[in-house]
Amino acid sequence: MEIKDLIRILKGVPTTHLRLFALTRKLVGERGTIDPDKVAFHYKELKEATDEARAYSESTQEAVRCLKQMDQS
Repeated sequence: MEIKDLIRILKGVPTTHLRLFALTRKLVGERGTIDPDKVAFHYKELKEATDEARAYSESTQEAVRCLKQMDQS
């Protein structure tokens, strides 16, 4: 695979904004640490955001594997 092909492929990947980053701001207490009460309150949202981030990570790893295979063939 040529570098120009890889660049073209990567430019076609849409931007992703994981909810986990925005949610983290909601979970921080006055002392700048994660507030357990806020975590409990936002538990369902946190679980969904964590699942979303995990799925994104797994998809990214699969894309890397595919690109490596394409490069080796």
